Amino acid sequence: MGPLADTVRSKSKQALLLWVDGVRDACCLHRVIIYSLRSKQLAIRTGQCFLLNGFIFLGSIFVLKSVIIPALEWILPGHCPQINSPESCSFSSILEFYRFLRGGLVQLFNVFWFYPLYIFSLILSSIWYNDIAKHGFFALENYGARDTKLSDQKESQTLQSTVHREKSTDLEGFMISIAEQLYSVLLLTFFFVEVYVTGLIPYIGKALNFMLLSWMYAYYCFEYKWNLSGLSLDKRLDFFESNWAFFAGFGNPCVLAIFLFSPLVSYGVMAILFPLAQKPTKLLPCLEESGGVLDWEGYQYFSLPITCRCES
Repeated sequence: MGPLADTVRSKSKQALLLWVDGVRDACCLHRVIIYSLRSKQLAIRTGQCFLLNGFIFLGSIFVLKSVIIPALEWILPGHCPQINSPESCSFSSILEFYRFLRGGLVQLFNVFWFYPLYIFSLILSSIWYNDIAKHGFFALENYGARDTKLSDQKESQTLQSTVHREKSTDLEGFMISIAEQLYSVLLLTFFFVEVYVTGLIPYIGKALNFMLLSWMYAYYCFEYKWNLSGLSLDKRLDFFESNWAFFAGFGNPCVLAIFLFSPLVSYGVMAILFPLAQKPTKLLPCLEESGGVLDWEGYQYFSLPITCRCES
């Protein structure tokens, strides 16, 4: 039991350190400012996400709950005024109609404003997230840690050359890419179902739900970088499974929004945090000549005995 206990203690300490490193990396929001100053397009897309999801979407929720609903409750009261008379309220049927009318007006506000805004935000944010990942990846690849500012012309030329290079792949590579994307969508769909099912388990369901959502959130964030770096799906999954503790820590701070707020508010908060979590990092797996996945940043991970330092 001695060697086994030492091994468990060592691995547990290693997992804890990686989890802390993931949390710390997720909270390094100053990188967003640094790389936004270097890339004008990155700053524009990030600002648009804040404007749509923060100011418009969350602002609409605040106006609804703080202004519209209280005003409707004042105009269409749902209870009798406080009177000293012991007689029962003689306006119960009218007050019931007021409650029904007030609820109908709130639902109309949801149907004609919140739900379309939610769908619009979901579609537009997905497009912007991809642009943010591209511009951020370009800023990191071409400027590293140097404090320089990108010219719009150079950034545009580089992005156009990247798109041209992506389009010039052969048919086999294109089919492989399509197959990997479909597999990735199916994988994340089944994983989302698993997240939902585990949330129904008594006592431990919430904890499992929180951890699985953290992994899913982290995978979504880094999948943009891995797509741009040309990393195949099997290497992504191998890398993700080998470094599960880091990705759990990376997703934990962002997923807290789901458990602290209502569903609509949590979506708005997550939509703001998601582009921040896509800030450029050096978290890209090193590859052996044989194609195997190694670790990064000088750490030694559980399933891989090799230690290397990988700079993107």
